[in-house]
Amino acid sequence: MTLADRIREFANENYIEPAREGGAREVSIRAGDIHRDMGLHGRLPVVCSALGSNKFLYEADVARVAVDGPLNGANCVLTFEIR
Repeated sequence: MTLADRIREFANENYIEPAREGGAREVSIRAGDIHRDMGLHGRLPVVCSALGSNKFLYEADVARVAVDGPLNGANCVLTFEIR
């Protein structure tokens, strides 16, 4: 499993699924939070890329609504519509 795969899995299990189970229609994920919570170092571009990928949209069954902040930084916030 690649780092990108692990990031997508972590985001789905810790952000998307709990939001879905709670009945939320949207969820926002800050790249820096994933980076910190996974104990990563110097991997923010990978986090942003993994969360911004079409593969993540498909696997998590979400649609990207917005991307705010610097594209490869800790404050990159991706907002997803939960299907």
